[in-house]
Amino acid sequence: MRVLVLSDTHAPRYWKSCPQALFPHLRAADVILHAGDVCVAPVLRELESYAPVHAVLGNNDGPDVAEWGAPETLELSLAGVPVAMVHDSGQAKGREARMRRLFPAARLVVFGHSHIPWDSTVDGVRVFNPGSPTDRRRQPVGTIGLLHLEDGEVVTADIVAVTGPRAPK
Repeated sequence: MRVLVLSDTHAPRYWKSCPQALFPHLRAADVILHAGDVCVAPVLRELESYAPVHAVLGNNDGPDVAEWGAPETLELSLAGVPVAMVHDSGQAKGREARMRRLFPAARLVVFGHSHIPWDSTVDGVRVFNPGSPTDRRRQPVGTIGLLHLEDGEVVTADIVAVTGPRAPK
């Protein structure tokens, strides 16, 4: 299963339209995860035109995102991998242990909020933040996450540049 992971798109302030470099990844995705701060539901509906979307509420999301169906946290299984999602995972120190306590059944926890890509595995739990494709803040490029899940395993997890000076044209 090919999973496209997004977070912190912040439409319409930063996501004025879908970044061009994102289209090949959207077309290849079997499922899309959005870890919050989409801000407006039309972006989720746009993403749904490519693949099924699972999203959680971020601190900047409007009521229409909740009405779309985004909860504060979400737990699901993708290709046999127990996945949990939350927008804000708290400070970096102790993050993996905190996510393990919050989601004891998860093997993969996806989060956003910081706009800083993060990929770590501790005690069998992978904690993954794709960064933001549109609001880079202090990051050199805007990023997304690409996961390959198969038979209950995270086969690969990549952070990919889609906007900024080193992004594909």
